[in-house]
Amino acid sequence: MSTDHSSPRLVRACRQEVLDRPPVWLMRQAGRYMPEYRAVREKVSFLDLCKNPDLAAEVSLQPFHAFGMDAVIMFCDILIPPEAMGLPVTFGDGGPTFPRTIQSAADVDRLIIPDPMEKTGFVMELLRKLRRELSSSPETALVGFAGAPWTLATYMVEGGGSKNFAKIKGMMYEQPDVLHRLLEKLTQTVILYLNAQIEAGAQVVQLFDTWGGILNEKEYRQFIMPYHQRIMEALHRDKAPAILYVNNSRGLLPLMAKANPDVISVDTLTTLSDARQILGSRFALQGNLEPTALFLKPETLKPMVQSLLAEGGNQGYIFNLGHGILPPTPVENVRLLVNLVKESALTPATH
Repeated sequence: MSTDHSSPRLVRACRQEVLDRPPVWLMRQAGRYMPEYRAVREKVSFLDLCKNPDLAAEVSLQPFHAFGMDAVIMFCDILIPPEAMGLPVTFGDGGPTFPRTIQSAADVDRLIIPDPMEKTGFVMELLRKLRRELSSSPETALVGFAGAPWTLATYMVEGGGSKNFAKIKGMMYEQPDVLHRLLEKLTQTVILYLNAQIEAGAQVVQLFDTWGGILNEKEYRQFIMPYHQRIMEALHRDKAPAILYVNNSRGLLPLMAKANPDVISVDTLTTLSDARQILGSRFALQGNLEPTALFLKPETLKPMVQSLLAEGGNQGYIFNLGHGILPPTPVENVRLLVNLVKESALTPATH
């Protein structure tokens, strides 16, 4: 494979080039664990922060300036597209809430497939601004993202987060045609939204299916896999490789592979070695340090990071967590983690 040193390290890892070390970034790397983020949030609501490109850019860049990750992920929320489709969302201390939910075919029919520039132009403005800010750091990739149709549908039907997912599963069992209509509209929306992000400057995009792991294999094949496949087929991946993340994906990795992303992000339930054995060498892997490991003493954390680096290797591997960074995480441990990955270039790389 030819090596393009003009591309950011993360892009080259997605393309499975041999590197001196893997890139490192962390899901939810911008957020509440950072005092700089909390200072911004004191002045503005969460939703207003997402919709203000200047403030969102400041927050997106905070971890990059503090720790030197190899990627900046735009600060936004996965529920911005459902709002653009016509379903208002609010964010409180208990998380997101949809005052009006999707319960019928008529509810689905009222949703629009939004023009991403018209309805979510602030996201594209944020990406353009971040690309300008990162122009002096060509090794640093800009990451865009979207929630996957199933996860978005779950929030829209449940009205927010859920412990038992009774409403979305009830729709799946009793009104599968309605659920498919909703997933179809969401799929078209996500394709337009992610391609607009790529045009606006995202160099890598990640599809998050946070609630994909609540379904069994048969249900996943019916209500998740076809929509993942359609999204991956439609993305402008010649310009930006795509990462697929499904939480609680143990047992689902072969079905994730059928979507044919460039990278499969592995959660903490599967080791990298097992993932490679299941998936072969077709995909780059991302992951999968346990987020609570960042609460540990440095002498405990350090060998865990080094073990993961040895397991991941220097080709087709991206160092990340198995899920998002947690709010109580000590910032000094984030700095230690990033430094350990960067220092791994000084030792002979293995695969």
